[in-house]
Amino acid sequence: MEVILRAFNLKLKHTFSISRESYNEQPTLIVELKSDGFSGFGEATSNPYYGVTIQKMMDDLTALQPLIENATQSTPEEFWKHMHQHLKHNMFALCALDLAYNDLYARKQGKKLYELWGYDVSNNPLTNYTIGIDSVEKMVSKMQELPWPIYKIKLGTKEDIKIVTELRKHTNAIFRIDANCGWTVDETIKNAKALKELGVEFLEQPLKANDWEGHKEVYQKSVLPVIADESCQVEADVAKCYNHFHGINVKLVKCGGLTSARRMLVHAKELKMKTMVGCMTESSVGISAIAHLLPLLDFVDMDGALLLSENIATGVTIKNGVTTYSNLNGTGVSLI
Repeated sequence: MEVILRAFNLKLKHTFSISRESYNEQPTLIVELKSDGFSGFGEATSNPYYGVTIQKMMDDLTALQPLIENATQSTPEEFWKHMHQHLKHNMFALCALDLAYNDLYARKQGKKLYELWGYDVSNNPLTNYTIGIDSVEKMVSKMQELPWPIYKIKLGTKEDIKIVTELRKHTNAIFRIDANCGWTVDETIKNAKALKELGVEFLEQPLKANDWEGHKEVYQKSVLPVIADESCQVEADVAKCYNHFHGINVKLVKCGGLTSARRMLVHAKELKMKTMVGCMTESSVGISAIAHLLPLLDFVDMDGALLLSENIATGVTIKNGVTTYSNLNGTGVSLI
């Protein structure tokens, strides 16, 4: 099995800002695995918050190349377990590898990935479209640029309620709020009351990731459901989030790919928690992988490719929140 690594800088349509950072382009790594005339593609973006660089991912994957090349006959679950032993320190790299292997495996079976898993895609949730922190005027402009049924609004400022109040004047869409660890316990409980009146569906990660005492208090007192993101990175975190959050937002890059994400989502459902998958501004390579998990989800944030001014791949398409799968097998991806 041949391993090909490609690095890209994904250019965004607009400066994207959250409570802790802003950026205009997103570095990403594409992994291609080739075997028996088939290719599978995976992706992981870099992220300063988690200390992940493209070079580090490339170095770690290059060091494993002999092992990867000899794993052709493994199932995706066996492949993930084997590779996790060597990449547990770099889950982003494991994600790109896992996505590529799942894609390749399904293509060899002549099936789309959701077909291989036996999932019914007839009742998939709609994806939201994210509006980053900006001036109110620019946030309104971004909404008007792309009318959408559900917006995820990035917050974490001292003017958050004023911002949402103004945005509400311009749309009847559902709002979801992501504070990216930017609020305190008291702010969250207070803000939840005002935001519920403004048509907000849920809050995502309002407190710092390790503030478990605070999470518990918010879980008990918030009038809106609260979804874990930074507090739920890997499989062991699902149980920790139980009775501290109403649901979890799984990111493929943080948990090591589709294989582990599926286990996390099943575990969360067993605990009667809401399930969500989010993106990290990936191209259509990563977004198309997420799409095959839709039947397991209550909510989804897979708008990464929609935020780009230039895409590097084709795959699933998304219009007005609705996902349409590619005609290709596997995850349905093709590099441009």
